[in-house]
Amino acid sequence: MKSEALRILKEYYGYDNFREGQEKIIDAILEKRNVLGVMTTGAGKSICYQIPALIFEGLTIIISPLISLMKDQVDSLRLIGIEASYLNSTLDNDEYNKILFKIKRGKIKLLYISPERLENKFFLNFIKTVKISMVVVDEAHCVSQWGENFRRSYLRIADFVKYIAGESQIQTLAFTATATPKIKVDIIEKLNIVNPFIYVDYFNRDNIYFKVVDNSGLDKDLDIDSKPFIK
Repeated sequence: MKSEALRILKEYYGYDNFREGQEKIIDAILEKRNVLGVMTTGAGKSICYQIPALIFEGLTIIISPLISLMKDQVDSLRLIGIEASYLNSTLDNDEYNKILFKIKRGKIKLLYISPERLENKFFLNFIKTVKISMVVVDEAHCVSQWGENFRRSYLRIADFVKYIAGESQIQTLAFTATATPKIKVDIIEKLNIVNPFIYVDYFNRDNIYFKVVDNSGLDKDLDIDSKPFIK
């Protein structure tokens, strides 16, 4: 599977090798581990689940908090020739049904939805008939920060995974760029992630530094011309 992952990386994304964090996470996913990945913005966390989604049989469901994020991801995937789609309120009935038809025929590998979609009985009945390989929670800190009060649908994700899995096991992956120790524990507990592989990225940026400058007396060097406004 590792060689297949590298082939997909080169063919679709144009890279020869994974970054260190990507490689470790993908190895864990290919070993059928649940994963919590805390990665800096720009570290390429999407590749970590997109490539295994293309390797595994079945559909990967990605739960994303914003329609704009779904659209950006799907547009990017389609641009490189990967079949992906989203289900959200921007679709009319005809578009919605066409996507369900493609899913049923195995033509779509990655499906992006909001957590609120998990409350839709029609969707739940439909997705129960589809082979699911993984459930991915993107921006997973929302589970902790929004789940209790703002968007309680996040608290239904664990039950959703259990519902679609039935007697089998479905991997749960959670990714975020923002996670304190408390938030990490919250994510694992509220998503019921069993024995996860946890990867925390190196957050120091070597190209960014702080410089403290003494600006005392700076106002003495400023020549402020306060001309009256013209009415």
